[in-house]
Amino acid sequence: MTGQLTNARRYPRLVLGGRDLTVEVVFVTLVVLLVAVAASTSDTFLTQTNLTNLLKQMVTTGLLAFGMLVVILTGGIDLSVGSVVAFSGILSAGLVSGLPLPVAIVAGLAAGIVFGLINGTLVARFGLAPFVVTLAALTTIRGLAFVYSEVPISPENESFLTLGSAMVGPIPLSTVIMLAVFLVGGVFLTRTPAGRSIVAIGGNAETVRLAGINVRKHVILAYAISGACAGLAGVILASRVGIAQPSVGVAFELDAIAACVIGGASLAGGRGSAKATFGGVLVLVLINNLLNLYGVQSFWQQVLKGLIIIAVILVQRTNRART
Repeated sequence: MTGQLTNARRYPRLVLGGRDLTVEVVFVTLVVLLVAVAASTSDTFLTQTNLTNLLKQMVTTGLLAFGMLVVILTGGIDLSVGSVVAFSGILSAGLVSGLPLPVAIVAGLAAGIVFGLINGTLVARFGLAPFVVTLAALTTIRGLAFVYSEVPISPENESFLTLGSAMVGPIPLSTVIMLAVFLVGGVFLTRTPAGRSIVAIGGNAETVRLAGINVRKHVILAYAISGACAGLAGVILASRVGIAQPSVGVAFELDAIAACVIGGASLAGGRGSAKATFGGVLVLVLINNLLNLYGVQSFWQQVLKGLIIIAVILVQRTNRART
C-alpha cells in the first residue's frame, strides 16, 4: 500500500530526445518562454496593471483546478464546477444585502459543498458514472441559479467587493487565498491519511478497500472539496467583477481540466500533484493573457485549450508506452 501511494505521488516524467525531463523542469521552461515572448511582443504585458489583472484572473482557474485535481485523482471528473461558480456567486451577492457579510460568504461556500456532497454520494454510494452525474448537475445547478435570479445581481454591501479587490502588498488578496488553498491542499494530499487514500483510490480502488479504507467516504470527500473550491471561486469572482450573473462560468470546467492535464494529472486517476497542477494553471493563464493581448477572439482560445488537452494526453500515453 505504501509503495502504491509513493508511486501515485511521483511526478510524471517526459521523455524528450532520449532524456527524462520532470514536469517541473518543463513548466519552468514553458513559463520562461511565455514570459519572454509576451514581454518582447507586447508593451503592456509587464505593466503593473496587466500583471495585477493576471494574478486576479488566475484565481478562478486555480481554485477550480485544485478541486478538479482531487476528483481526478480518484478516477472521477466534475463537470458541474462552472455552474457551482454561478450559483454560489449569485447566492452570496443576493444574500449580502440582508445578511452580515461573513454569513453571505459562508452561504456561497456551503452551497458548493452541498452540491459536491450530492455528486459524491451519487457516484460513491449508488455507483453512477461521474461523467453522467456531474453533467446532470451542470444543467440542474445552472437552472437553480436562474431560478434564484434571472437577472444579474449587484451586491448592495460594498464590503462584499473587498474580497476580490483588496491587496496584500503588491499581491491581490484573492491570489493569496488561492495560493493558500494550493499550499494546504498539497500538504493534505501528500501528508495526511485522507489525502493519500484519495490518491491511492485512483490507482487501485479495490486494493484500497482491502486495506480497510472506506473508499466511498473518501470519494464523497473528494467531490465535497471540489464543490468547496468552486463555491469559493464563485464568491471571489462575484466580488472581483462587482456583479453576479447566473450565466457566468460556462466552460470553466474545461479550463480546470486543462490545467490538471497540463500539470500531468492522469484522467484515469491516481497520478497528479498540487504543485504540478499549479504549474498547469500558470501556463494556461499566461497563454490566455498573451492571446488577449494579441486580440485573439475567445472562441479560438477555446479551440486552443481543447487541442492542448488532446496533445498532452497523447504525450502522456506515448511516455507510458515507452516506460
